[in-house]
Amino acid sequence: MFVLSKELFFPPVSQANPDGILAIGGDLSPDRLVLAYKSGIFPWFEQGEPIFWWSPNPRMVLFLDELMVSKSMRNILNKNSFTVTFNQNFRAVISNCQNIKRNGQNGTWITNEMIEAYCKLNEMRIAKSVEVWQNNELVGGLYGIDLGHIFCGESMFSTISNASKVGFISLVNQLKKDNYNLLDCQVYNEHLESLGCREIERTEFIELLKSK
Repeated sequence: MFVLSKELFFPPVSQANPDGILAIGGDLSPDRLVLAYKSGIFPWFEQGEPIFWWSPNPRMVLFLDELMVSKSMRNILNKNSFTVTFNQNFRAVISNCQNIKRNGQNGTWITNEMIEAYCKLNEMRIAKSVEVWQNNELVGGLYGIDLGHIFCGESMFSTISNASKVGFISLVNQLKKDNYNLLDCQVYNEHLESLGCREIERTEFIELLKSK
């Protein structure tokens, strides 16, 4: 495992261990975070730990034309019971992602340090959010890093059923309109698979990152 210094550098992702951990240390400065995402790397660690940098193989992604929307979900969308906005309250979204209770998890990997780092990227229009509202209340959302041709999803939350799915589907539809190539979802889970996401080899993901 590579130990980072103050130098703005990451080793090749091929040097990641079998779990996907590439490096440890460094900082969450805007320049380092942008370099990380452009290189297929992201930070993932818990409070009190050093920063771990990951580049898993395989990589979970969504090719936008492969989005799967169930009939029941289409009915929910057609009812227009949710309102979706983009990049209107980034801090509220990331804070909810930090605080929401998740099955099988005792805590959160979104530290206060990460919140401030990503809010700074939001001010630079690099990190962006999707907000889902019902009756003027924020009930779901997601955030990630916008690379201009690929959106790197980080986390999502919902306080009522289907709110995060509405946000996810709305994001994908917007990315398609803007001619994006891919939505990066990082690692596998069943919820993402149900929406059409699938795993690809890391080498293919890196090639897609480099193509515009």
